[in-house]
Amino acid sequence: MSPTTVFLQQVINGLSLGGMYALLALGFTLIYGILELINFAHFSVFLWGSFIGMWTLEALGLNGQNVILTGLPLIGVLLAAFLASMVFCGVLGVVIERFSLRPLRNVTGPMAMITTIGVSYILFNIILLGAGADTKNFPNPLPEIQFHIDGAVLDLRIVLIWIISAVLMVGLWLFVQRSRMGKAMRATAQDADAARMMGVEVDRVILIAFFAGSALAGAAGLIFGLYYNFTSYIIGYTAGLRAFTAAVLGGIGNVPGAMVGGLLIGLIESLGGQYIAVKWTDVIIFSILVLVLVFRPTGLLGTLAPSKS
Repeated sequence: MSPTTVFLQQVINGLSLGGMYALLALGFTLIYGILELINFAHFSVFLWGSFIGMWTLEALGLNGQNVILTGLPLIGVLLAAFLASMVFCGVLGVVIERFSLRPLRNVTGPMAMITTIGVSYILFNIILLGAGADTKNFPNPLPEIQFHIDGAVLDLRIVLIWIISAVLMVGLWLFVQRSRMGKAMRATAQDADAARMMGVEVDRVILIAFFAGSALAGAAGLIFGLYYNFTSYIIGYTAGLRAFTAAVLGGIGNVPGAMVGGLLIGLIESLGGQYIAVKWTDVIIFSILVLVLVFRPTGLLGTLAPSKS
């Protein structure tokens, strides 16, 4: 392939990865923006989303890469899988907040963050012990339809990933900017005490933020399986750390920043693997994390805000 074709192919792959990272980064951003909390349990919520999507597709008649549908059209199968993953993970996020984090709401220090690490390991080990350590072959309901752009291959799977990622990201942005609950979320993020005095139900806002962020993680988990055609107990940390880097790069707490950061990290991973070496991509990505934290801790689109404490 020509250098132009190789570059275009890597851009296509990078945008697909970036859409997944952006959805996952949005969960970190929503929760941090309201609670100033890094939710490390988000890694494992993403992991569960991938497995719930896989089990849903299998329940609908898909086994491995063989399409044996139960009568549902393709769009119905995909919608059912996304709905199952997003609802399950959204409810899981609500349970984590209600029973693990709310009792620590008024406890100062890193206790809440440490608790999310513990919750993450519980969820991680349930999958490990229940599903096993072997890599699972992800059902693929998508037909092999390919488009060619200047020699680069763009298949139907990637097009659908782009569309779904874009719809979810734009939908979240419109929800935060235009809806009454979105305004309440922004008010709570700015000053929870003032929002409470103005009649905002802060506890409800926090639950909605956890549900929305975790639901997006569930969608990202299903996208991971559809893109790579496998899932495993370890994917939560490999993809989750990249998504966290994306949130920091874009400006954690900033919704458009999480989207931009996710796309940039996806492009950096794809292009870095092609032009440098795949084994160096982690070094590149996490070097970016360190550099951003040192030289621009607010990220690309974030702004410096006064502490809520």
